Amino acid sequence: MTEGSVVSGESPKQRSNRELIELLNELRVALPGVQVLFAFLLAVPFAQGWKRVTSFQKDVFFVAFIATALSSVLLIAPTAYHRLGWRRENKGRIVAASNKLAIAGLFFLAISIDAVVLLVTDYIFDRTIAIATAASVGVVFALFWGVLPLVGRARY
Repeated sequence: MTEGSVVSGESPKQRSNRELIELLNELRVALPGVQVLFAFLLAVPFAQGWKRVTSFQKDVFFVAFIATALSSVLLIAPTAYHRLGWRRENKGRIVAASNKLAIAGLFFLAISIDAVVLLVTDYIFDRTIAIATAASVGVVFALFWGVLPLVGRARY
């Protein structure tokens, strides 16, 4: 069954319920990773080596930190939306809005992970290797989280 497909005999309400459950299950996969990354980023400035970071590394850290915070907000927002709209809001609208929030959350998660790759690689190696590595990881994100799903969507 493809996303958005209708199960035989499924009412619009049943479809919305199923789609919301699918979305919330998908978010359960992403959220622990975001939370671990955020915890890591919270600890970094207090580590012994933090005094040796460059201005560039501090800037990259800040981008990663803010992107992770935004990702957390956006990926948790569907749960809040559902809770606050409980029995008052059209579930189809909750699913549509939550889908957009989750996509935005994944976008900021990709930025955050890529920024952390840039930060760590720049700390270990030189800037050229760090930028090349982060650019490569960014391309992988774009391919697997963007191009592949959109190509699959266009085919079906």
